[in-house]
Amino acid sequence: MPTTQKALSELSANRATGALHLEGGGTFYLTDGRVTHAESPAAPRVEDLLLAHGRISGQAVRQAMRAGGTGGAGDSGGAALLAQGVLTRVELEFCVLCAVLDAVFFLLGSPVRRTLFRRGERHWLGPQRYFDMTGLLRECARRRTQLDRTWPSADLDSLPVVPVGRVPAQRVVLTSLQWEIVARADATATPVELAHRLGRPAYAVLLAVRQLAAAGLLRLPRGEITAAPERGELPRRVAGASEIGQAGAGAPYTRESTRWPPTGPLTGPLPELVGEAVTAGDPTDVDLLIRLRDALEALT
Repeated sequence: MPTTQKALSELSANRATGALHLEGGGTFYLTDGRVTHAESPAAPRVEDLLLAHGRISGQAVRQAMRAGGTGGAGDSGGAALLAQGVLTRVELEFCVLCAVLDAVFFLLGSPVRRTLFRRGERHWLGPQRYFDMTGLLRECARRRTQLDRTWPSADLDSLPVVPVGRVPAQRVVLTSLQWEIVARADATATPVELAHRLGRPAYAVLLAVRQLAAAGLLRLPRGEITAAPERGELPRRVAGASEIGQAGAGAPYTRESTRWPPTGPLTGPLPELVGEAVTAGDPTDVDLLIRLRDALEALT
């Protein structure tokens, strides 16, 4: 049985346009052999992200989906959203980038499944960004490495999120996403389920959960894990480590330090940081957008 990656490579070589459906859920959308969109059951869709942040109404989304489903030449839901004035092109492309990278991370990391390609099928948004397989694979590998460096066990990814009953410090500083997770965790929802409830990218929630674990702010559901992480159990906070976000970017978890290390803040508005590359539609600028996504990820 061909792997998802092999099927995508063959479609890319043939410059195919259509949708590659994966058994069990998940879809890659391609235009002329390049990935333009992706959806995974594990990741909130682009419309979920937009609705959760209050940028557009449900009616605006439904109108755009109808426009994107007419099948006429040049019709796309993305163009309809822009025409309504509810989003700028920069905002739309950035949301598509977040949703696609999120979905691809879960689709390419899942076991091999049967695939079905439907030629000519397209996503209702229409092509907004173009992604090559090399860049997508590189980004997936970077994300896996970041997760492992933050907390060296994937057990928490599939377990209910349970905050500790008492904070092991006089003061704790959380990012907005970490606070949302702690506030909405009900000891039954997994990180992916919380991502859907919050309308946040699922990978960002996975990362934030591991950050909270490394900071000693989560506990394991009793009786659900039979082995401790390779480099230690959930740590107690050490003296002086009362804040999350003080060490350097990319520092790995160690038993001696429970601080999570985000990157430094961005300076300047989003359009100025991205420049003209965002609106150019050139697939070569995807790396720039990914770097911007990484930086903003640290601020959520």
